[in-house]
Amino acid sequence: MKTLFNKKTILITAAALIFAMITLVSVNVYGTGGPVTGLANAVSSPLRALMSTVAHAFESIYGNLLRYEQTRNELEEALLQIAILRQNYADASELATENEQLREILGFRERNPERNLEEAGILSWSSTNWSSSFTIDRGSNNSDISIGNSVVTRFGALVGIVTDVGPTTSTVVSVLDTTFSAHVLIGEGGRSATAKGDFSLMNQGRLMLDHIDDDIPVMRGNAIVTSGEWGVFPPGLIIGEVEDIFNHSTGLGRYATIRPVVALDTITLVFAITEFEFVF
Repeated sequence: MKTLFNKKTILITAAALIFAMITLVSVNVYGTGGPVTGLANAVSSPLRALMSTVAHAFESIYGNLLRYEQTRNELEEALLQIAILRQNYADASELATENEQLREILGFRERNPERNLEEAGILSWSSTNWSSSFTIDRGSNNSDISIGNSVVTRFGALVGIVTDVGPTTSTVVSVLDTTFSAHVLIGEGGRSATAKGDFSLMNQGRLMLDHIDDDIPVMRGNAIVTSGEWGVFPPGLIIGEVEDIFNHSTGLGRYATIRPVVALDTITLVFAITEFEFVF
């Protein structure tokens, strides 16, 4: 085995020497690489072409990767700027809304100088098949609110009455609740009737106008406002407008449905009227 290896080594070495000598002679004779070098170039040319193609391909891929990374960074920067602009717009919109609310609140106070108003925020709603009420963030320790106070929106629409007062919160029964009842006036004529909560209408967001005398004209769109009689509610608080008129199933008298002027579940800010002038 060792002898065979030595023979192979000697043959390979001899071939290399012969090739080197031929190349040297070719250079001396032809002044260039000669036929041997040409043959070598011919053999290696396809390989060099392949290597060049591969190198160009890698350069192209590398360039595309660099451009992709640059584009991705630019896109991320653009998205960040868009997010900042959106936040700035939201902040500006919120500030504008707050300013508008403050102007409305101030205007409401100016229009009602004879009424003491206690501002309150709505904390939660409690609406079931049997009742409709909400909790506000004012009570005996942080306000002058008391049981029986009317609760209105910043536009002066009646939404309920205070029924329970705790140290820092109070419960307000809404105008939709079945326990709610108010003496009201209908339309411009000022004819009296009763607005009250009704079990079958409460889940529809409506209340009932009842005890309508036969000679009282009632039309759709008539405004329903508190009369102020007997001092339960201040006068002139709008509750809603007449939506439909019906005859009682007994055949005696009529009743109507009232659509509140505001969707109660959209309200976040209210005022409790803690003092007002009585009407007798």
